[in-house]
Amino acid sequence: MDVQSYSDHWTLDPSITFLNHGSFGACPRAVLTAQQIWRTRLEQEPVRFFSLELEALLDAARQKLAAFVGANPEQLAFIPNATTGVNTVLRSLRFQSGDELLTTNHEYNASCNALTFAAQQSAAKVVVAEVPFPLESADQIVEAVLAKVSSRTKLVLLDHVSSQTALIFPIQPLIQQLATQGIDVLIDGAHAPGMVALNLQELGAAYYTGNCHKWLCAPKGSAFLYVRQDRQALIRPLVISHGANSPRTDRSRFRLEFDWMGTSDPSPYLCIPTAIQTIESLMLGGWSAVMAHNRSVALQVRNALCQQFQIPLPCPDTMIGSMAAIPFFSGSAAALQTELFERFQIEIPVNAWSNSERLIRFSVQLYNQRIDYDVLAEALTVLHLEEARLGLRA
Repeated sequence: MDVQSYSDHWTLDPSITFLNHGSFGACPRAVLTAQQIWRTRLEQEPVRFFSLELEALLDAARQKLAAFVGANPEQLAFIPNATTGVNTVLRSLRFQSGDELLTTNHEYNASCNALTFAAQQSAAKVVVAEVPFPLESADQIVEAVLAKVSSRTKLVLLDHVSSQTALIFPIQPLIQQLATQGIDVLIDGAHAPGMVALNLQELGAAYYTGNCHKWLCAPKGSAFLYVRQDRQALIRPLVISHGANSPRTDRSRFRLEFDWMGTSDPSPYLCIPTAIQTIESLMLGGWSAVMAHNRSVALQVRNALCQQFQIPLPCPDTMIGSMAAIPFFSGSAAALQTELFERFQIEIPVNAWSNSERLIRFSVQLYNQRIDYDVLAEALTVLHLEEARLGLRA
């Protein structure tokens, strides 16, 4: 299938060069159609759907997702987004005064806010490991995190794929080394499902949350929380509902509580199998081929842009998935992002980093064409020259 055929599967505005799949994903036409079918079925008889049909439907969707992420279905709960997953774990666990909650300077802002809130509730302390970027090796992440571990460390919150820097973190060796010290890890895997191959049981984290609306291309409002079996008694949903005192014994308390947190639209969860099947069908070789393709293009574009602007490669190839971030000199990140959109119709995030550096983060999904990145390169050339003439860059 050629690139144009791939783009036909999405409804994206053709007047926009869309290089920001990573923020909110983009839903293929087939998945949107499936979602409308589910919504229509629900509205034809809402009482029957919610009371008699939904439980089995969620079980079936969870089975498909579990197979995709390498988990036991009983370890997964559907939630609307990864931020909810991080909050669910942090609001469930109990910390003491003086306990330390460890994260890194790459962690997503919303998750950092949740960590700060949890610490404030119990007079615990947030400890931040400073991970450099650019960096030369994944070992620098491992060393930075382990250097901040103390006898008071109770939980470590880590990105799987950093939002700002697009780095794939070496989470498996960190999980293993922290486990030897009796420290649980909560993985913020918002970007990982559909970008990197997952086997959550082998990974061994106590807690893992991931979005399905990003690289999996499911509808907005679809995500999961994985809780290892031996930790499920500790974790309660953010919304306490009927499952808290249900007399049923055929399902775990974890399942009873998380499967019903009040009335909401379940269609995003029910569309996850369609999203998995849809993307899998687009390339010979299925998901492995899709992830390999996206990564290959991301590396090619990153290397070409770095060469064009004489920017040293900011990280090893092994730490790149379907996104890459490039330090693009110094200056206002917000102004650059606005210019790229308003003047060149390029949708791409530009994040502020240390020392006034700007990180341009581009995404690669099947609908993207090589010309999209040529448009980006041309626009950056124009803006770079303008900044040089005006003396706006260091």
